[in-house]
Amino acid sequence: MTKQHEVTRTKKVDSTEKVLTVEDLQVSFTTFGGEVQALRGVTFDLYKGETLAIVGESGCGKSVTANTIMGLIPQPPGKIKNGKVLFKNQNLAKMSKSRLRKVQGVDISMIFQDPMTALNPTLQIGEQLTEGLRTHQKVSKAAAFEKAISMLELVGIPNPKERMKQYPHQFSGGMRQRIVIAIALICEPELLIADEPTTALDVTIQAQILELFEEIQTKMGVSIILITHDLGVVAKIADRIAVMYAGKIIEIGDKREIFYTPQHPYTKGLLNSVPRLDLKEEELQPIEGTPPDLFSPPKGCPFTARCPFAMEVCGEVYPETTVLSDTHVVDCWLQDERASQVFN
Repeated sequence: MTKQHEVTRTKKVDSTEKVLTVEDLQVSFTTFGGEVQALRGVTFDLYKGETLAIVGESGCGKSVTANTIMGLIPQPPGKIKNGKVLFKNQNLAKMSKSRLRKVQGVDISMIFQDPMTALNPTLQIGEQLTEGLRTHQKVSKAAAFEKAISMLELVGIPNPKERMKQYPHQFSGGMRQRIVIAIALICEPELLIADEPTTALDVTIQAQILELFEEIQTKMGVSIILITHDLGVVAKIADRIAVMYAGKIIEIGDKREIFYTPQHPYTKGLLNSVPRLDLKEEELQPIEGTPPDLFSPPKGCPFTARCPFAMEVCGEVYPETTVLSDTHVVDCWLQDERASQVFN
């Protein structure tokens, strides 16, 4: 474990109350080149007050998962082929557009990747903050204005009343991200999805935004799905981590299990490829090769071609899920009692 990625103490999560259940979710996209099988049976739960981080390389299905939950997959070319997205005993994957609009931005909100493009440059910040509130909750203009000011205060915008009249170009990148977060939270959702929320920000601002997420979760009790490739972000605020590869979640566990006792070779490869400040002379250990073509996914473990521990069975049959603890499961043939003890 690196010093800069040291795992912080896990907060208390209500593991008895599920906010979201994703079950065997399969999503594909029709293209000129054929059908891309973007999600191939994604399953996980999210609990009240929890932050679940979904990590993996680009193209593994993280953002598709988030957008499917939010109902933002264009159909066509996208298609939900199978599975459930259960929120408040309702299957979002089967919900009509009109009913889904009553959930989007109210019960479930999303923070998109780039704060520089997430805001409308032609509208004042106050207009953008109050729009969702007035649309969904039918409050007066004055009440919406006061609520917007309180949200700007919550996310750390100084002089919020004066700032309400300003435009996005008058704010720094970090301030814009705070405003985007305020917009996502103004209707007090139960679930917040953050898709790479710190990618476009410098390191100092990243740290401030992560602290803000922790403060907001403490004050509002919102559950968070964090989409990221940055393991430093994960170590800071996640409670559990789901590792995605080639449209599947191949390992999931609490952050101490994932950081200290990873059981899938891909998870270990991700951790080994992170720069370490405490070992300056040690070379990075990249994962050789590239993810598989999802036009024609492999029938066995999708990591087989890149795995230094691959066995013949790995390329032929997808492994069954092995339960390692109440919170830790992994899909890997190396967990089978018949496998050689080669992975340490």
